[in-house]
Amino acid sequence: MTTTTLASPPATLRAADLGLLALLTLGWGANWPIMKVALEGFPLWTFRALCVIAGAVGLLGIALATRQRVALPRRHWPSFVAISFFNITAWNLGALYALTRLPSGRAAVIAYTMPLWAILLGRLVLGETIDRWRCLGLVLGMAGLSLLIAGDAASLAAAPVGAVLMLVAAISWAIGTVLLKRFPVPVPATTNVGWQMAIGGLPIVIGAILLDWGNLPVLAPGPVLATLYNMLVCFIYCYWAWTRLVLRLPVAVAGISTLLIPVVGTVSGMLMLGERPMPADFAGLALILAALVCVLILPQILARRRGRSSA
Repeated sequence: MTTTTLASPPATLRAADLGLLALLTLGWGANWPIMKVALEGFPLWTFRALCVIAGAVGLLGIALATRQRVALPRRHWPSFVAISFFNITAWNLGALYALTRLPSGRAAVIAYTMPLWAILLGRLVLGETIDRWRCLGLVLGMAGLSLLIAGDAASLAAAPVGAVLMLVAAISWAIGTVLLKRFPVPVPATTNVGWQMAIGGLPIVIGAILLDWGNLPVLAPGPVLATLYNMLVCFIYCYWAWTRLVLRLPVAVAGISTLLIPVVGTVSGMLMLGERPMPADFAGLALILAALVCVLILPQILARRRGRSSA
């Protein structure tokens, strides 16, 4: 695999990044209960096949329409196949099978242990520094997620396979994120994630044809709208926004910045599916918010103060 050396990315989020992240958090967070609705009418493989097809066609179509570079340099194909497998194939199949066995809020919480694995891999593979604020944010965030998981330990104990699948999916996503940084491809984010969908989605489409053949979806309004939401919001906008953030930011910052997504997923599960929060959920939320402050806000405040004092 060929690597390309890039300058170290900035450690903090710009205003534009915060806007991308806010919409990404809402889009992916609300999707956890929405996916459960979609799976009430669509076979699992068919549902995801429709999503990856929409993502690949939509993003590569946007790249063509806006005259962005679409072709992937041949030397990057081996590494890009690996990136696509971990980011799209393994992550999506693991997460969906886990979701059929777990409450949507708990599935989202386990999924977003991803920053822990991404930060550890980022240190080992990319040599990224884990400074005190990132370290503190990671500790607080993982403590918050632990409380959210412990708040419904009974459901996890009743579905250990689902919990293990979700953890494997989270680790796979972390591997894909680090590989995306380790083997950068000189194409725009739109092209990058469009080809990830096409390559990583190919096994999912083949699986849908082989496993779901003759198993027709139930075209009720709820599952249809939930599937359209995934196709348009999650697999076009959210994946594009996430890829842009990963390519610009250190893995630690990008990963920890996603910790609010499972909180939105938990709240969405309460509102859409009647999943009830526990007292530990509120403490977990407070810890996750503190983690975000440590990683996204305090470093910028301190940097501004240092800039004023040195002026």
